Amino acid sequence: MTKVKILSPDVIAKIAAGEAVDRPASVVKELLENALDAKATSIEIHLKDAGRELIHIKDNGSGIARGDLEKIFQRHATSKITTIENLEHLQSLGFRGEALYSIAAVSDVTLGSRISQEDGWQIHIRGGIRQNLEPTAMSHAGTEVKIAELFFNTPARRKFLKNNTSELNQILNIVLPYTLIYPEKRFVLTHTGRNLLDIFPVPSILDRVAFALNVDINQLLETDQEFVEEKIRIKMILGNINIQRPRRDLQFMFINNRPVESRNLSFNLNDVYKLIMPPGVYGAFIVDIALDPANVDVNIHPTKREVRIKDEARIISLLRRMVEYQLMHKGTPKHMSFPNASIGNRKNAVSGPPIETFGGDSVGVIRDDNMRDFQLFGQENTLRSKFTRARFVGSFLQKFLLFEADESLLIVDQHAAQERIMFEKFKDQIENAKVESQPMLTPLLLKLTPQEKIAWEELQEKLTTAGIETTQFDDDTIAVQTQPLLLKNIEAVVRSLLAGEEAPRMDHDTLARRACKASIVAGDKLDNTQADHQRKQLLECKDPFTCPHGRPTLIEVTQAFLDRQFLRT
Repeated sequence: MTKVKILSPDVIAKIAAGEAVDRPASVVKELLENALDAKATSIEIHLKDAGRELIHIKDNGSGIARGDLEKIFQRHATSKITTIENLEHLQSLGFRGEALYSIAAVSDVTLGSRISQEDGWQIHIRGGIRQNLEPTAMSHAGTEVKIAELFFNTPARRKFLKNNTSELNQILNIVLPYTLIYPEKRFVLTHTGRNLLDIFPVPSILDRVAFALNVDINQLLETDQEFVEEKIRIKMILGNINIQRPRRDLQFMFINNRPVESRNLSFNLNDVYKLIMPPGVYGAFIVDIALDPANVDVNIHPTKREVRIKDEARIISLLRRMVEYQLMHKGTPKHMSFPNASIGNRKNAVSGPPIETFGGDSVGVIRDDNMRDFQLFGQENTLRSKFTRARFVGSFLQKFLLFEADESLLIVDQHAAQERIMFEKFKDQIENAKVESQPMLTPLLLKLTPQEKIAWEELQEKLTTAGIETTQFDDDTIAVQTQPLLLKNIEAVVRSLLAGEEAPRMDHDTLARRACKASIVAGDKLDNTQADHQRKQLLECKDPFTCPHGRPTLIEVTQAFLDRQFLRT
């Protein structure tokens, strides 16, 4: 009996749709790219229920002729390429002819279009089946697409969509890059009638970046270099040291005006930023690389977001050189400093051999016979006892506090210890609704990115619970009115809390952990009294020997270990 069957066209269509369309953002991307390929100068995107109920896109591009309306919904129907050789010289954003075919297979689509000097026509397709084709009134050339009931016939896929905040963030992540690279075009994005983006044409990409990302244009560095021998042109807009973010939400990479993702390029750019940025924060950059299309493969992934670049190492070398020169020679000093009342340094990751855990005493010992007396935690009762009677003997690099107890040297990570102390106090205040806060003498005005605005609207109540009163100052700016007494660096705290899709769902533990992590600023040198005070505060904690993120606050080095290192047997 034969087992192999030829799949029906209906099943094939739904499988193909899954390759190109997995959420509303995928639909927006494909239709937005079609509008840009049609040379539209104005693109409007209107959403309902984060795109589940409706994605409505209007453009003033060249339009689609009546004779092509049915063809565009067939698989691999495209006007962009005709031969395999065309793939080596691609100038368009779309080219495979998958988008409309895939979208129509899993939704209800109405598409109306008009080309110049002709009447408009409209086609209606539901679940891949044409319903009708008829004339429609349109005042100008262009295309209007309405995608309703997305995934109505694939409920399993619809079930895996996330909440509206997450889906809207994904859509913003798709739309924002195109607004940056096409400053001469107008972009509108609304959700249930509320503007998320309304961006008008501007003279330059520098003006567009400042407006769309809501950053100070005076804190941006622009450069444009052509490398004739390599046939490469690189345009950059870099944020100086004053633009710092808790995540990489202000970093954009383009190749030949196509938004792309490249781990290697991103890593190297961030690596240069480490020369001026404190650990744990990220800079802003917009990089557009123009090179021979034959040296870029954009066809390695259904979304066309990942690319393969020929001679990538050479491009990385050019990028690093350009970025380092701009940041070091053209950058400006930090305009605003925060109080250094907090103790500790930013993120100091623990590295070293693997750690082994033994039983209920939580003994963490590095697996090396020559280092078996070098303990990360030690038996807690013994370690707590030693730390209780420990004597401060000095500090190292303003990061580590050194204590002596019995025959051991106890080394405290000043940053991790302070974070643990603050975390437990702050979490306790939140849970008991007794957060100690103070009004700010002058409200702190924070310009928010579109993603941060969405998060703030849902997170306002939780910010208030944490002692951070905020109000809306204008469409893109909030005013921070109060600051918890325990927390410093309030801008970093607020931005950290607004970062990420999970922000609206944070519990008290997560809220306190993220706030305290962002609050810690560069470590001060502590004198004997201050170091001993931190030791006593740490001992009062419920969990004194790890920071809120699981790193150790203290390690113990025994005399036996040191004797062996100095061959004192």
